[in-house]
Amino acid sequence: MPAPILVEACVDSIESALAAARGGAHRIELCANLIEGGTTPSAGTLAVCRERLDIPIFVLLRPRGGDFLYSAAELAVMLEDIRRAKEAGVEGIVTGALRADGEIDADRTRELVAAARPLRVTFHRAFDVCRDAGRALETLIALGVERVLTSGQAATAPEGAAAIAGLVRQAAGRIGILPGGGVTEENVATLVRATGVTELHLTGAAPHQSGMTFRAPEVVIGAAAPRSEYEWNVTDADRIRRVVAMLANV
Repeated sequence: MPAPILVEACVDSIESALAAARGGAHRIELCANLIEGGTTPSAGTLAVCRERLDIPIFVLLRPRGGDFLYSAAELAVMLEDIRRAKEAGVEGIVTGALRADGEIDADRTRELVAAARPLRVTFHRAFDVCRDAGRALETLIALGVERVLTSGQAATAPEGAAAIAGLVRQAAGRIGILPGGGVTEENVATLVRATGVTELHLTGAAPHQSGMTFRAPEVVIGAAAPRSEYEWNVTDADRIRRVVAMLANV
């Protein structure tokens, strides 16, 4: 029998983390601010998740939204966040850095990987905006990174399925290829068959309505709000459960 497909749920709140675990996710990537593509979660979120979850936690180390070209001060923040994540007892780190020319920043990535050890390291979707995916993959293999999260340098992983399949072939078992971006219960089985991957990354999120009875619709808190302060996305345990069940038959 082939090994089951591992499902990693990307979550940015304690509610989403608990829902992902209830739905049968095998691992979570814990972050904050998914609306910005994910940033480093708070120490409190990490501590409560570690206390309440029995599944592995990989924590995102990204000090801000925007690009992946980091200053020396931002690198210092990332290294300190790695130290604290290790103290919290996580199983892995998700991070990455690029140079201004679009190549992997090998020096800074090497420093981040060394700081994370003995934890396992995933290079995040900075990979999808690098100059040359094939060359970047070889760089990450040489740096000892265990896994790369990618949409195949496309808008979504299903759209980048052919490129992801190519990365799987190039990797040849030397590094894990983790498809992420736009993965849903509707496309997950097709994506696995098309790429040959053994792990998947998704949010499984659905809109959540605020319980506030008093509202101030004329006020917007934060320019990045997608709708309003009275609606946000939370991982849906049933969506995760359906994905896990579907992959059992792939």
